[in-house]
Amino acid sequence: MHARAPAQVSIILIAACAMLAYATACFSQNSPSSAPVQPTVQLAPFGATGALPLHPAWQLTGLPGKFKVPTSRFEIAKLGGEAILQISTDNSYGVLTHVWQGATPAQLAWRWRVPQPLTNADLRTKAGDDAALKVCVMFDQPLADIPLLQRAGLALARAATGQDLPSATLCYVWDAKLPPGTSGNNPYSARVRYLVLDGLNAPSGPWQNQQRRVADDFQALFGAESAVTPPVIAVAVGADSDNSKGQSLAYLSQLRWLP
Repeated sequence: MHARAPAQVSIILIAACAMLAYATACFSQNSPSSAPVQPTVQLAPFGATGALPLHPAWQLTGLPGKFKVPTSRFEIAKLGGEAILQISTDNSYGVLTHVWQGATPAQLAWRWRVPQPLTNADLRTKAGDDAALKVCVMFDQPLADIPLLQRAGLALARAATGQDLPSATLCYVWDAKLPPGTSGNNPYSARVRYLVLDGLNAPSGPWQNQQRRVADDFQALFGAESAVTPPVIAVAVGADSDNSKGQSLAYLSQLRWLP
């Protein structure tokens, strides 16, 4: 992800940037909280070959124009007879966001594969904060639960953007360097935290199935702040290579909530 202004660093990364590669720029110009929220039971499918490129429930955003960073490509493709989401980056940045409202469902499930990962990315540094693929869940965490300095940073980001940016974001990441189970704060903002699920030594050809108990993962990464998992306000899919100046190709399918 590109070096970002403090306000934009707030949602992309969720602490000051709020990953949310993703704190203010990450899920940036149209934050999930700023869009009309309609309760729904299930996430909409991305789309289908021959239909619209993407289901209208999924909104694509890139970095603001002043950064002059291309937007990553999110397309519906046919793979193995299945309509899937194809995500590609080329020194680019992009986030696909689905506004969603309600208590955290039991599990979030999906399939993903990354035939062309990013080899120069490093989630632990601002210079390398990129990912070929990440699936993120955004929460409406009470401000009273957030540490004072992070709360102040979030307030500044909200004031600067005029958007009600998410107060906590959890991102599941495919990373080519870090071993599965690695977790940490986004280098731009502690309001966005990541958990590596696949990548290092993972085969790039076969699909990898994931099924996560989101409340458990929230507690593992944010539990010191909130004993109760807050409501979900959005789900997002991100891919960026603007910091590491690389290229990547990834596929995602069957993203859904499970009871």
